[in-house]
Amino acid sequence: MNAEIIAVGSELLLGQIVNTNAQFLSQQLAALGINVYFQTVVGDNAGRLEQAVKTAQTRANLIIFTGGLGPTKDDVTKETIARLLGRRLVIDEEALRAIEAYFARAHRPMTDNNKKQALVLEGATVLKNENGMAPGMALTVAGITYMLLPGPPKEMRPMFTRYGIPFLRAAFPLSGRIESRVLRFFGIGEAALETALADLIDAQSNPTIAPLAGDGEVTLRLTAKHRDAAEAQRLLDEAEAAILARVGRYCYGYDDETLFTKTSERLKERGWTIAAAESLTGGLFLEQLTAVPGASRIVQGGVVCYTNGVKQQVLGVPRPLLETDGAVSESCARVLAENVRSLCGADVGISFTGVAGPDPLEGHPPGTVYIGIAMRERGTAVRRLTLSGTRGDIRIRAAKYGCFLLLELLAADR
Repeated sequence: MNAEIIAVGSELLLGQIVNTNAQFLSQQLAALGINVYFQTVVGDNAGRLEQAVKTAQTRANLIIFTGGLGPTKDDVTKETIARLLGRRLVIDEEALRAIEAYFARAHRPMTDNNKKQALVLEGATVLKNENGMAPGMALTVAGITYMLLPGPPKEMRPMFTRYGIPFLRAAFPLSGRIESRVLRFFGIGEAALETALADLIDAQSNPTIAPLAGDGEVTLRLTAKHRDAAEAQRLLDEAEAAILARVGRYCYGYDDETLFTKTSERLKERGWTIAAAESLTGGLFLEQLTAVPGASRIVQGGVVCYTNGVKQQVLGVPRPLLETDGAVSESCARVLAENVRSLCGADVGISFTGVAGPDPLEGHPPGTVYIGIAMRERGTAVRRLTLSGTRGDIRIRAAKYGCFLLLELLAADR
C-alpha cells in the first residue's frame, strides 16, 4: 500500500495554521505498514484540487484527504471527488440527524447550507464524526481508495483512529509494520556524522537510515519494516548498536527528547539542583530549562550578568581579573560558575560568557564562548568553544552546549 495525503485549505498555504494532520496520519499509517511517499497541500480551489488528485492517482493506491468538508462554498473536497469519480452526493440520514440534534442542543437555527455537511459519496462507507458535524467517508474505485476526513484535528484524529483504521484493516491485507526510532546527536556536524557512517548509510535497506540537521543538532531516523513488531524492533536495535559503536559519544537521546529535557531528567535522578550565570546567553539557558515540566525541583536560580559591573558586584568576579584576563576568558567563566553555585546554594553552577556578535569583543571574534561548570565537591571544568552562525545561532548553541557538557560530566561522575 502506497498512500498520499492531500490537505485541503488555503489557510495552510498562507501559513496561518500548521499542517499537523499530515504528521499524525503519517505516523498512524506507518504503524499499519502503509508507505507514505507524498504529502500535498492545496488551497480551496476545485481546479487545483482536481489536478492534485489526478497526480496522486498515478502514484498512490490510497489517497487520504483532510479538510474541505464544511458547509461553506470554499469547502470543495466532496464535490471535486464526486465529479472525478462520477459519483453522486447523497444525504446520509444518520449524519443529518446528528447535525440537527447539535443545533437543537445549542438552541440555534440550522441554516440550509449546514445540510451540505451530511452529503457523502454514493456507495461510500461513512465514518462517524463524534466530535463535530461533517462525517468522513471511504470509497474504493478502480483499485484506488479515497478517504475523506474533516480538517479540524479534534475531529479528524478520533475519527481516523476509531473508524478509519478499522476500515483500512478490513479492506486491505496489511501484513507489515513500519517502526521508527530517532537518535539525537550533538557536538558533531551532519557531514562528519555521515562520513563516520557512510558505509552503513550506503548499504541501508531494512532498516533505512535518514540523517537530518537543524539548530546545531543532527538526528538519524531509523525505519524498519516487518510483519512482526518485535522483529522490527530487533532490526532497529542492531542498526542502533552499529551506529553507536562509532559515534555513541555524541548521542544524547531519542525521539522527542531534547538536551534540556535530558539535562532535567539527569539532575532529577541525582536529586541535584542547578544555578546559572549567563552573560552572552542573557537568560536563554534557564528560559529553556524552566520550560521543562518539574523545573522547580532542579532550578535554584540564576543571574543575567551581562555587564562587568554585575559580574563584579553580584557574582564577585575580581576587578583585576576582568582587567587582565577579560570577561571573555576561562578564568572569568570559572569564577562565575563557582560563585553562582555558592550564591544560589545549588549543586551545580554553570556559566556562559563570550561573544555572540556581530562585532568582536575584547579582541575575540564572534563565536568565542567559554562555558564553566562547577559541581559540588567535584571541582570546576571550563570549555572553550568556537561557534559559527548568526547571533541567535551562537546564543542557542551555547545554551545547548552547556547541557551537553553537563551531561558528559554527569555521565563520567557515575
